Amino acid sequence: MSNAPEVIRAKCCIAGGGPAGMVLGFLLARAGVEVVVLEKHADFLRDFRGDTIHPSTLEVIHELGLLDDFLRHPHQEARVLAGNVAGAEFPLADFSHLPTKCKFIALMPQWDFLDFVSAHAKKYPTFRLVTRAAVTDLIEESGRVLGVRATTPEGLLEVRADLTVGADGRHSTVRARARLPVQDFGAPMDVLWMRLSRKPSDGDRPVGRFDRGRIFVMIYRGDYWQCGFVIPKGDHAAVMTRGLEAFRADIVAGAPFLVDRVEELRSWDDVKLLTVTVDRLRKWWRPGVLCIGDAAHAMSPVGGVGINLAIQDAVATANILAEKLGAGTVTGADLAAVQRRRTLPTQLTQWIQVQVQKRVITHALTARGPLKVPTAARLLQRFPLLRRIPARLVGVGIRPEHVKTKDAFK
Repeated sequence: MSNAPEVIRAKCCIAGGGPAGMVLGFLLARAGVEVVVLEKHADFLRDFRGDTIHPSTLEVIHELGLLDDFLRHPHQEARVLAGNVAGAEFPLADFSHLPTKCKFIALMPQWDFLDFVSAHAKKYPTFRLVTRAAVTDLIEESGRVLGVRATTPEGLLEVRADLTVGADGRHSTVRARARLPVQDFGAPMDVLWMRLSRKPSDGDRPVGRFDRGRIFVMIYRGDYWQCGFVIPKGDHAAVMTRGLEAFRADIVAGAPFLVDRVEELRSWDDVKLLTVTVDRLRKWWRPGVLCIGDAAHAMSPVGGVGINLAIQDAVATANILAEKLGAGTVTGADLAAVQRRRTLPTQLTQWIQVQVQKRVITHALTARGPLKVPTAARLLQRFPLLRRIPARLVGVGIRPEHVKTKDAFK
């Protein structure tokens, strides 16, 4: 391993090859901006939990002229979301009335989505993806960030850029090294994720099952269910101490039709812990560096909107910064404009998530008696028109972004 680092120069360096990083890299490269994306893993083939592609993201793909190609990839379509309280099922959201090209959530493995974006980004000579590159520090001079340092199997790497974007998730190295202050809103739960096989008789509607002391989420993924078992914050060790057999029994209590499939969970290796965090940076930027996506605001899994917010951040960032990055004239005021643009949707979405956590999730997890169907759910069941409200919040979000950058190579 050489002691002298390899040096790459670009207009923009993006740390993190997740949805926010890859979409931003693609949009900037398409606009003619030299961009380098650093991804610490060798590929995208990992166990993600954010496998939902929302109508607003599908709209972005449509605006890029790539929708037909995208929908040719294997996926499932969720047009309605439902809830189940103590065995009674009721509709929560109906996407059929959304003002978007696609009136459904596309369920697709996140690695397929990232491979799709990467493949199209690589068609532009201004795009470069470096895998197995783990960002370790920022390069700073006179209070300004000038790039990043990273380690690769070949040795040390420095990427020097006019702008460094932290899109490296809720445990962001960039935001930690930039010393950006974080506001933590807390979360009452964690989630245990697993896969269980699906039978045709199960149906295909994504559903959240609520019962006393238990919440079990099932997302249709073709021949299997992606399942989330919600537990009180910090109870993971206690669940494991009770044993796998007791855990299987808890699943069957919430979804009795899975009784012949819980044995597919052969060990705790088949159950992955998602530690839930809801936080937000007070300031998303410093001179030369900007955080977006989970690095700027970790979202609750409520509504599954984290990937949606991250991609909307990426579109807004490209819209505001692409031309100035190309000209080398990005200022702190421009970075502040990105934060201003995305603060309202982030704040309101997190506020809604925190209210659901307090009023619905905490109530279900701590209930001592039988759960009653909430008034809001009864209203959604009685008045179908009301289902458009949660559909809009989940499927499109607050202040949806649209592609304003041009393809510089056409």
